[in-house]
Amino acid sequence: MKSSRTRRALKVTVAGLATWLLIDPAMVTAQSGNPPTWGAESSPSPTAGKDVSNKANASADRGMYSEIEYSNASKPGPALIVIPGEIKSNNADFVERFLPNNIADFVELELTRANFQVLERAALGPVLDEFVLAYNLGDPESAAQLKKGRLKTTKWVVKFDILKAEHAASQKKGFKGDVASSLIGILGGSSRATSAASTVAGSIDTRSTAGVWVIGMRYRIIDANTTEQVAQGYTEEKMEVGAQEGSVAGLESGAAGGVSLDTMVQRLVQKSVWDIDQKYK
Repeated sequence: MKSSRTRRALKVTVAGLATWLLIDPAMVTAQSGNPPTWGAESSPSPTAGKDVSNKANASADRGMYSEIEYSNASKPGPALIVIPGEIKSNNADFVERFLPNNIADFVELELTRANFQVLERAALGPVLDEFVLAYNLGDPESAAQLKKGRLKTTKWVVKFDILKAEHAASQKKGFKGDVASSLIGILGGSSRATSAASTVAGSIDTRSTAGVWVIGMRYRIIDANTTEQVAQGYTEEKMEVGAQEGSVAGLESGAAGGVSLDTMVQRLVQKSVWDIDQKYK
């Protein structure tokens, strides 16, 4: 009985607090269950909330990280370790931006979400370099010596490599009004209307460019005991980066963007982990 009175008193207190804070009591639980978000009003940018900001944010939203649902996530996967892969591309832009450890970090994140038992590389400490060398060389004796403690239960060693990162194609398109302005002046005579039209035409300058990258990723699953390859897979994606700008009669506009290399690597990792989750659990 006393417990029932306590619960009723607690409900009254919560409802009263919500009213005092001008919050609908029914929303208290819902709000507490949602992650924090920050809107345009929290940005100190002078363009926040304006049309140019809204368009830029809408473009950026399309390139943000999105979780994917792994269909077999309810089924636990085997214990594994992700070792840094190789970046075999000679593209300077890509190599400057990424190290094999960056890619391995993304892989650990997604494999954990897919319910694999991932032993973090940090847990290996100074043994990591020897561990990576043993499996890269396919040396089962060295690998067996290293499989101690928490490593005893490890079934797989997983490695993700970038095999391709190339700027595959580009296109450019534009219009300059100089020639059109001259033609209007020649064909239209010397009236004020012709002069105005010629001036506007001469002020037109529009340019748009698009470049497409192709990035390919391979994963390999290695038996932790024998160092033999159990399975492998390959996937690739296109990444477009574009820009558009122009000016007419003194009014300028422009936009640039595209999916970043970081996002492309994340998406390739997600596709590869999805494949592993489907085929090898």
